[in-house]
Amino acid sequence: MSEENKGSMGLEPNVAALLSYVLGWVTGLIFYLLEEKDEYVRYHAMQSIIVFGAVTVVEIVLAIFRLIPYIDVVFVALQALVGLLAFVLWIVLMVKAYQGVRYKLPWAGGMAEKYVAKK
Repeated sequence: MSEENKGSMGLEPNVAALLSYVLGWVTGLIFYLLEEKDEYVRYHAMQSIIVFGAVTVVEIVLAIFRLIPYIDVVFVALQALVGLLAFVLWIVLMVKAYQGVRYKLPWAGGMAEKYVAKK
C-alpha cells in the first residue's frame, strides 16, 4: 500500500489495529498515545484499553477472593472461566481488526468511539 494509507507510526492501519490488542491494555495504551492520524487504529486501541483493563481488574478481584478459605474453589473456577472468555475475545478482536472490521463490542465499543471522537 502507499504511504498515504499508513498512520503516524508507519504501519498499515489493520496491522496497527491488530497490534493494539497483542498485549491487551498495554499495547492499546501505546498505540492510542502514539497514533495521531488514524481513527481506526485509535478506536481499536481504546477498545483494547477498556476491555482488557476491565478484564485485568476482574482477574485481580477474583485473585483476592481466592484467598478466602472454603470458598476459594468457586473463585478458581470463575477465574478460569474469565480467562478462557478473555482469550477467545482477544483472538476475535485481533482477527476482526486485521480484517479491517471496526468490530464494536456492546459496552466498550461505544465508550471507545466517544474517546476517539474527543480528540
